[in-house]
Amino acid sequence: MSLRTLERDAPSLFKKSLPEPVQLVVFCVLALVLMVADARLHITNPVRQAIATALLPAQWALLRPLRALGDGLNYVETVEAAQSAAQDAQRQLAAMGLQARQAQELEEENRRLRELLQLRPRLQVPALAAEVVYESPDNYTRRVILDKGQVAGVLPGSPVVDERGVLGQVVRVQPFTSEVRLLVDRDLAIPIAIERTGVRGVVYGRASNLSADVVELRYMPGDVDVQEGDMLTTSGIDGVYPAGLPVARVALVERQGATAFLRVEGQPLARMQGARHVMVLMPWQEALAAQLPAAEEVRALVAPQPEATKKAREDKSAQRRAGSRLPVHESKEAAP
Repeated sequence: MSLRTLERDAPSLFKKSLPEPVQLVVFCVLALVLMVADARLHITNPVRQAIATALLPAQWALLRPLRALGDGLNYVETVEAAQSAAQDAQRQLAAMGLQARQAQELEEENRRLRELLQLRPRLQVPALAAEVVYESPDNYTRRVILDKGQVAGVLPGSPVVDERGVLGQVVRVQPFTSEVRLLVDRDLAIPIAIERTGVRGVVYGRASNLSADVVELRYMPGDVDVQEGDMLTTSGIDGVYPAGLPVARVALVERQGATAFLRVEGQPLARMQGARHVMVLMPWQEALAAQLPAAEEVRALVAPQPEATKKAREDKSAQRRAGSRLPVHESKEAAP
């Protein structure tokens, strides 16, 4: 072997262009720039959607054993429990049937009154049925993943409800899935109204690992009439949630002397854990814009029709000719 081969320089792969501290600083700055750019410009959304679409078959394959195990545990239910559940379901069905008939009569009466007063019909918000696939693995947020996405027509910001009340809001939409931030998440706030008094406020989530998931009604003055057991419903002033959706029930009211505000906590009505089937509503403003007449139709209604304009001109010209044909003495008598 020639000695010259041992004197050659190391390959470029093993050369160190920059010291380790400098490389660490460069990579930290690059990471901060990418995080700020993603938060402001959302440059990674296409990449995130592509990765989520590519990983969807693997997620479904991994969830199949868990779903089969859950179905098996539900199948091995005792006969007594099944009979008791069936009896409770029959009683609830009878009560709900009575309530449905009463609601139908009230709806018909409301429709007739609105027609009598010439009011606009109530806006119907489109809804889409979806199923909860799994909960988000992030320990710092409370989110769930639905099996419907952009292909099904889910929009970012859409309210999500179950059979009991408001569950959360869609914060991220993928082609075939969507991510929902739950009501108890710390980053979610919903304008509400106290059903008994009509007082408005804002509900914030307060999820905690040390206590049960609750919501907090903040910045309520000390002289506000709020009691334990009051129902909190959506107020509809945010343009996202339709008015009247059940949100929570007041569980705690404390009057603190050190501050001018009350401490009000509520228990969410929707299932924050174990929710399976949900309804995704269209945002209120989107539903309102979809049912309003288009700009061309408005202009067509406001603009004068050609036939009416022509007829008005003919009437004016006929009046001028009739006035010019009056006798002179009649015109003098008509003058003051």
